[in-house]
Amino acid sequence: MFFRRLNWNIVGWFRIVSLISYLIIGAGFASMIYHSVTAPGGGFQPSHALRLGLSFTGGTAVDVVYTKPVTQDQLRAALAPLGVSDERITTVGKPAAPNAWTKYSIETQTALGNNIAGVWRALSAAAPVDRSQSSITSVGPTLGKEYLTKAIEALIIALFIQFIYIAFRFGWNYIFGLVTVIALVRDAAMMIGIYALADKRADDAFLAAVLTVIGYSVMDTIVILDRIRENTRVMAGQAYEKIVNTSILQTMTRSFNTLATVVITLVALLALGGASLKNFAFALLVGICSGGYHSIFYSAPLVLIFRKRQLDSAARKRAAGLAAQGTRSARGVAESRALGAHGGMAREDIVAARKARREKARSARTTSTPTPARYKRKRDESSAEAVAETSSEMDPLDAQAAGMDEAAFDAGHEEINLNLEGFEPEQPLPPDDAHRQE
Repeated sequence: MFFRRLNWNIVGWFRIVSLISYLIIGAGFASMIYHSVTAPGGGFQPSHALRLGLSFTGGTAVDVVYTKPVTQDQLRAALAPLGVSDERITTVGKPAAPNAWTKYSIETQTALGNNIAGVWRALSAAAPVDRSQSSITSVGPTLGKEYLTKAIEALIIALFIQFIYIAFRFGWNYIFGLVTVIALVRDAAMMIGIYALADKRADDAFLAAVLTVIGYSVMDTIVILDRIRENTRVMAGQAYEKIVNTSILQTMTRSFNTLATVVITLVALLALGGASLKNFAFALLVGICSGGYHSIFYSAPLVLIFRKRQLDSAARKRAAGLAAQGTRSARGVAESRALGAHGGMAREDIVAARKARREKARSARTTSTPTPARYKRKRDESSAEAVAETSSEMDPLDAQAAGMDEAAFDAGHEEINLNLEGFEPEQPLPPDDAHRQE
């Protein structure tokens, strides 16, 4: 309940939040380029951009147990005759002596499967080896490439299914599904960037951590998006920006508590876990923090941005429709002028002729002798219908005033605008004549 009382404008922080994310991702990819350029062998080697584990690249994994403590320097000196330059040595268990252990895990991308006897001789140069507890495992490069391809396919399929499900869950609103997928891609990119900066080896534990983070981040994001959907009905009539900001604050306590619980567990696992668990815990810690960061401060404000773009697009379509109607009204004038240019009678000439005819009729009424007004008889409906039936034609101006010109306009006829400039209404009857008509 603490965050509900805060007056934070989280949606206003979107630019800063996005910039921080871009800086971390950019620094990570710059580190990957650096690793590719400075890789052994010279030239640009994209395969060395990120230190991939043996599961992806192939190589040799050795678990060796000595009968007496050995330092890491002694072990590296023993491996030198094998021509290994990219070995990764990890201690297992507690030290048996100062800076010396009896159990080691060695990984190298050098294929040593055809020289098992030479590997044991080299390792025995440091100290006697307990063969019963030691092992050598080789992973072929073909198997590693296939494993990497399957991992990427699994990631893409997971993102696609997430998009379809979330869009369906929110009434086929593509905005919520698109926002979730964008946040998940940024989470994965941030994990890869931080791994490159830390020079960590991405192995199968890293892949498991990525898929775990995707599930966790989606769960946290959906909670916030669902609250936005609920508040859209509860806070109807208010600005969408306020609805989104309020929804974030209402769910932030739940998101923070969940994130803190997971982070505490992962920090303990990272500090006290074994060698294999430490790599998995590090990947999870990076991914969980990135997922919580994007779910709270990035995904929900991104919904607001897409919603504004959607409304702007709808407004542009309405404006285009109104402009099309205006063009349709002006088309009649243009066609009339074109008709006059080709020898026909233009609209202006028709209006001028009718105006002259009205002026002539008005002058004739004023000069003629006024006739006494007569009583008007009430015309029954049958006679009116008969007159209407006999009048098979109607003046175009009267038809336009009655709204009957649309069909003629669609048929290609010109539009007629009534110009009443200079028109004077008929003079009212004298009071005595009006009284007699009543």
